[in-house]
Amino acid sequence: MFKNNKTGWLIVIGFVFGLFVGGLYVHNVSALSNKTYEKLKVFTDVLEIVQKSYVEDVKTEDLITGAIEGMLASLDPYSAYLDPDMYREFQVEAKGSFGGLGIEITIKDGILTVIAPIEDTPAYRAGVQAGDKILKINEESTKGLSLMECVKRLRGPKDTKVTITIMRNGFTQMQDVTIVRDIIRIESVKFKTLEQGYGQLRISQFQAKTAEDARKALEALQKENPEGLSGLILDLRNNPGGLLDQAVEVSDLFLDSGVIVTIKGRDAEEKTAFSAHAEGTMPHWPIVVLVNQGSASASEIVAGALQDYGRAVIMGSTTFGKGSVQTIIALDDGSGIKLTTARYFTPNNRSIHELGIKPDIPLEAIKAPRDMITEEGEKDPQLDRALEQLKGMKIFQKYLKTNVQ
Repeated sequence: MFKNNKTGWLIVIGFVFGLFVGGLYVHNVSALSNKTYEKLKVFTDVLEIVQKSYVEDVKTEDLITGAIEGMLASLDPYSAYLDPDMYREFQVEAKGSFGGLGIEITIKDGILTVIAPIEDTPAYRAGVQAGDKILKINEESTKGLSLMECVKRLRGPKDTKVTITIMRNGFTQMQDVTIVRDIIRIESVKFKTLEQGYGQLRISQFQAKTAEDARKALEALQKENPEGLSGLILDLRNNPGGLLDQAVEVSDLFLDSGVIVTIKGRDAEEKTAFSAHAEGTMPHWPIVVLVNQGSASASEIVAGALQDYGRAVIMGSTTFGKGSVQTIIALDDGSGIKLTTARYFTPNNRSIHELGIKPDIPLEAIKAPRDMITEEGEKDPQLDRALEQLKGMKIFQKYLKTNVQ
């Protein structure tokens, strides 16, 4: 069941009884149909045959792990088995420090695809872009590999190299990119006064303290602009997502009432709505939200909520379209599973799964600067356009319509 917890994960809790079927421990046998029981018997038969007759000796635990991995990989690109090492890495990653290249990846249309490079990481500096197809890792094809198998190949010790072969829209042939692995430490929130009265709040990923850090950044922007903010740019470009509760709390900073996002599970009763609160809401500044193809998941929740309420103008290109929720479930041996348990819907009941958030004002897709909080004199044409939009109040106002039914 789903627990409504505004400041935490969606939690799945179950208490079950079980027994052994041909050497396989099966939970809640009373709920199994005859057909399911027959298939489990086939599975244990195959397991026994492989153990006795395969040309090489194989460990039973490896066979069962492989079966679990295959079962979860058959569901969707986001469900996966996490061995104990991967599970520990996932917990560390949520806190903003982990080893690797600095890219968020998925399997899309059967191809390993970059959701987004994480800002100021080895992959980002090497020029990897959202939407890149990774066809090979160190000359080995990624075709047929699960997402977790690809993750394992991409990760490795600091200062070691990995070569990925990518294909991109506009390329006439594949290109190799060699990247040196590093410890990835993400500063998820940055801010800057662009010019007097106009601020930029940059969120690169939704981590455990993102909402708290975003509030502090907004308070700092107000101190930097004592005469008041005339407008804010919320920059979610290349933000691949992160923690659901943080997306809700960031949205709540700008909305004083109404549903922010609704999570719907497989059954009608598995429905949870997360709502905004008047307490703690920031002043009603005009807001432009910058998004691109690398804006996914939690960042789409924020953009979708602000768009549906007419609270902000969305500028950029259509977002990635990851509208599903994954729950991390710990297992007794220290491993875990990442399971798609629900889909989320915007306040207007829009599912953006595989559709994305369409911007109110499209912008030409261009390569973003190395750091989206740019230094004086650095060029970021999309940010410049967003600032022009904020300053053109008459143009801005026509988009500020409350259209939630």
